[in-house]
Amino acid sequence: MATAYEAVIGLEVHAELETHSKMFCGCAVVDSTTAAPNTVVCPVCLGMPGMLPVINRRAIEYAMTVGLALHCHIAPVSQFARKSYFYPDLPKGYQISQYGLPLSLKGYLDIDLTDGGSKRIGVRRAHLEEDTGKSMHVGGTSLIDFNRSGVPLLEIVSEPDLRTPEEAENYARKLRAILQYLGVNNGDMSKGVLRFEANISVRPVGSNELRTRTEIKNLNSIRILVKASEYEISRQIRIYEQGGSIQQATLGWDDVRQVTVIQRVKENEDDYRYFPEPDLPLVEVGREWVDQVQSSLPELPDAKRERLIGLGLSHYEATVLVAEQAISQYFEAAVSAGAEPKKVANWVINDLFRRMNGAGLERDAVAQTHVTPERLAALIKLIDAGTISTNAARSVFQTMYDDGGDPAAIVAARGLAQVSDEGPIREKVRAVLDASPTEVARYAAGEEKVAKLLMGTVMHAIGKGGNPQVVQKVLIAELDARKAG
Repeated sequence: MATAYEAVIGLEVHAELETHSKMFCGCAVVDSTTAAPNTVVCPVCLGMPGMLPVINRRAIEYAMTVGLALHCHIAPVSQFARKSYFYPDLPKGYQISQYGLPLSLKGYLDIDLTDGGSKRIGVRRAHLEEDTGKSMHVGGTSLIDFNRSGVPLLEIVSEPDLRTPEEAENYARKLRAILQYLGVNNGDMSKGVLRFEANISVRPVGSNELRTRTEIKNLNSIRILVKASEYEISRQIRIYEQGGSIQQATLGWDDVRQVTVIQRVKENEDDYRYFPEPDLPLVEVGREWVDQVQSSLPELPDAKRERLIGLGLSHYEATVLVAEQAISQYFEAAVSAGAEPKKVANWVINDLFRRMNGAGLERDAVAQTHVTPERLAALIKLIDAGTISTNAARSVFQTMYDDGGDPAAIVAARGLAQVSDEGPIREKVRAVLDASPTEVARYAAGEEKVAKLLMGTVMHAIGKGGNPQVVQKVLIAELDARKAG
């Protein structure tokens, strides 16, 4: 009988913190994808001999907000260490990183499962360090941009509690949302400000052993995180089934060939020769400081979801809307503009998302669409007022999405307004009933379903734009009056 395997996955998430200055110097934090190379550097972040680092207090506070949001214990004393290794983009030959005494420990993050349940994923630690420079390969030449060197970097390490790529995706998306809600990281993975690394092993189902793992480095999108994890799990199972063994190694993801590739044999902690950073003091965090940061935490996704459920949304709708901060802000802006929450949710999830998906837009790009929250609210109000039908509103929505514009102006220009005046509608109803004595008699005899047939005839007689609700109301009143007479 073939052995059934399960994956054991732990994620390391590296999040650049959006402070004004770098971790250990006064250089500004800039967009490393647009700033001219090597223009925001100094002797400290270039690793010049004799330069002394100074700890960025705001980075400590930002790291604390993340730790508290993840239910971590904030250590009263933490310490920076030197992590020794050499790469061209690490000019000192070591990275300053917290090791033995990290800032945040023993937290958790609850994720949603597809079956409607939830699962608690342990957070082992969240520690501060400095980012490296960025290597660029042009032809046969390698170039280094040190603008990113020294940017505050928070590494969030999960316990190996994830069992499937889907769980890893849910964890990654929720953690990304929390970082955005806290305002400490914008979540733009295309610019490298948020990066994932997946530690993966497989074992027989029912076993508690932790087998040899591999680490897939620098995954720069959640889509790639899932694909790389799926491939690596399959690769390891295939090796075990063939009687082989797994080599502990650092892997990269080749997106062209859709495979993981070995970059180097994995180092052990001893290889980094950690020792306390002699140029930096211990970081002491008093209870008063922790309480101050705790009190400043904004509403986070789970709390916002419960609030939206209280507004009448389903659990599914609320979960979808809070998953991206940009979408939750869009939703709240539309509600603030006067639209009913449930109707806004329906239009966003069923209409806006469908068009964004078709255009290849991520959900956090909602502000790039022509349909502003205020315009969506105005469209919903036109439906509520009976000015246009739902079908006409979808046509207006498509026009707004394609070209922009005010919904009322689009309705007027295209003649989509419904006829809701009972006077003209009553004239049409009476004319249809006068021409349909047999159907009127059948209704009077108790065949109420005849009203549906007559409804279609009246709507055809009125032509495009008749308000169905008003037409039905007048039709039933006229039929009942003739039945009574």
